[in-house]
Amino acid sequence: MELNSIKPAAGAKHAKRRVGRGIGSGLGKTAGRGHKGQKSRSGGYHKVGFEGGQMPLQRRLPKRGFKSHLLKFNAEITLSDLEALGQAEVDVAALKVAGLIGELAKVVKVIKTGELTKAVKLNGIGATAGAKAVIEAAGGSFA
Repeated sequence: MELNSIKPAAGAKHAKRRVGRGIGSGLGKTAGRGHKGQKSRSGGYHKVGFEGGQMPLQRRLPKRGFKSHLLKFNAEITLSDLEALGQAEVDVAALKVAGLIGELAKVVKVIKTGELTKAVKLNGIGATAGAKAVIEAAGGSFA
């Protein structure tokens, strides 16, 4: 094989469409743009979502929902995460080091998903009622 014999795969390259070059090309005169109107003119088009002056869909529909900007400071971990962590004392810093919660998290809560058999002492970490019962049953505590 030589550099001058390398060719692209069949069908990978195709000629650019040359418009406005006579009747015989099939794309002469109006060059595939039809007759008159904004879309036929150079530089003439509209912004995304514009419906010709009619009230656009995104403004016709009602606003709905709310997402608190404080949610990025909240995090939750599962009982199975605590089990896998395998530490006797757990605090927010330990969870950040382990990569179980994000760096911005300030408030952490344990939720009842999975099983916990080891006794774990939680410092500055909350828990749901169900998770609290499981942690205390395993011999764990809260501080």
